[in-house]
Amino acid sequence: MMTYFGLIGYPLSHSFSESYFTEKFSQEGIADRFRYETYPLAQLTELPALIASKPGLLGLNVTIPYKEAVMAYLDELSPAAAEIGAVNTILFKDGKSIGYNTDVIGFQDSLDAFLMANGGPASNALILGTGGAAKGIAWVLQNKGVHFDHVSRTPLAGQLSYQDLNEEICSGVDLIVNTTPLGMSPNIETCPDIPYHCLGKGHRLYDLVYNPAETLFLKQGRAQGAATLNGLAMLHGQAEAAWSIWTNHEDIARKDEGIR
Repeated sequence: MMTYFGLIGYPLSHSFSESYFTEKFSQEGIADRFRYETYPLAQLTELPALIASKPGLLGLNVTIPYKEAVMAYLDELSPAAAEIGAVNTILFKDGKSIGYNTDVIGFQDSLDAFLMANGGPASNALILGTGGAAKGIAWVLQNKGVHFDHVSRTPLAGQLSYQDLNEEICSGVDLIVNTTPLGMSPNIETCPDIPYHCLGKGHRLYDLVYNPAETLFLKQGRAQGAATLNGLAMLHGQAEAAWSIWTNHEDIARKDEGIR
């Protein structure tokens, strides 16, 4: 019987996951047994019907906008996913659905390499956005001892609005992470509304968006002398961590618990 994996979210036109895993299965000679598909769900209430329609479904990735809401549909959460409050990987095992967060693995590994190549560890950061992806980023930064503030269009207590950002605030941070979908294909002319003229060589900009390869956010930061990185390395890292969960879940579960 064919074993299925897939991606849920909406929309999914921006995703590279299907081609990534299809190529992986082909290279490893297992394409006759494993298949990865995209499942654009306009409503998350469609998830139970999807699962019921795929008896060979072993795992799912979860993307915008369902990383938080999907937890209500799962039987169990890994310790890290429960603490973060967001899930991007699901394992179906022994009749149960278990949620994990491999975004944090992909982000931490790629962030460490990026920072080491561009000035060393970060001390103060801005996280643009407050959704499920932002929760994973915040968890990693907190465990690394990096002070951060969330920036939101509708800030809650203790958060900043985009209108709050000024030269004083920007000069006090050395890392800015975009967790919003602004700039993602096909809407490539959009970007977070930050004062780009306040950026310089001391800033590192990390965009979780990977399509296009250089978003307007990164392009404007680079023009000011900032170091930049898109989310492709994070995508690869979280995808490989998801694959490990689906095929050797006990080992990755221990890493999931011990990433800090």
